[in-house]
Amino acid sequence: MAEMLTAEEVAARVRDLPALPTVVTEVLRVTRDPDSSVFDLTEVLARDQALTAKVLRLANSALFGFPRRIATLSDAVVLLGFHTIKSLAIAGSAFSVMDRAVEGYGLERGWMWQHGIAAGAAARFLAKKWRPALAEEAFIGGLLHDLGKIVLDSYVGEAFDEIIKKVRRENKPFASAERDILGFDHAAVGALVAEAWALPGDLVAAVRYHHSPSEATEDTALVGLAHLGNIVALSTGFGVGADGLAAPLDGDVLAQLGLGVGHVEEAIAQMPDALADSEQLLELER
Repeated sequence: MAEMLTAEEVAARVRDLPALPTVVTEVLRVTRDPDSSVFDLTEVLARDQALTAKVLRLANSALFGFPRRIATLSDAVVLLGFHTIKSLAIAGSAFSVMDRAVEGYGLERGWMWQHGIAAGAAARFLAKKWRPALAEEAFIGGLLHDLGKIVLDSYVGEAFDEIIKKVRRENKPFASAERDILGFDHAAVGALVAEAWALPGDLVAAVRYHHSPSEATEDTALVGLAHLGNIVALSTGFGVGADGLAAPLDGDVLAQLGLGVGHVEEAIAQMPDALADSEQLLELER
């Protein structure tokens, strides 16, 4: 078996996960500051030609259908809003990290990204039903919730055979079997990576507790939405790997969010359209 490490040691040994680009950390800083202006965000975006091009392309896309051409970055920022631009910046950086095979979890290249996009789209859909202001934060929480799998695939790979055997033998959720064998799960490691990326605390919590939302004491709204987004993505078969469908729904989350089973079923039914909108929003290609 591989050398056993703590979650902190695993996260600290990561070398192949790049840090968030400076422009993304600046976008995060500006968008979380209530005193920031359109000028402040425009000034940050203007430092990165690729991100500027994506913002302008999105503002002029059919998704928004603005009647005239958006020619300036400041107009694009006003049209799209801070939350959408933050989603675009984070997701663009996450793509290069997540668009890879994660063999320890039985995920071929593209499956991790597909699952994250599906979970994010579902979380956004459910947030719009309950608290629309959280929609873009919910999308990012859903997108990044399995970030820790990439790390564990690289550094604790030899333990996965034991984990999978335990899942099948004891009919345990995959994350629970991870904790039994490793002493921690991919959610804990993912949260440490999110902290290293200086993501906001509510997004860190969404990553950390997406399998165990009842353990979260703060930021419970985004945690619950990330949990439900993951369930919807698995239920619709997007990015299902070695952990399969072994991720039980925490029924208390629905009550806490004021949602019902019908809302989850509706999210499942609308998944193809939500995915198409998300892919158009991000405009990311291999």
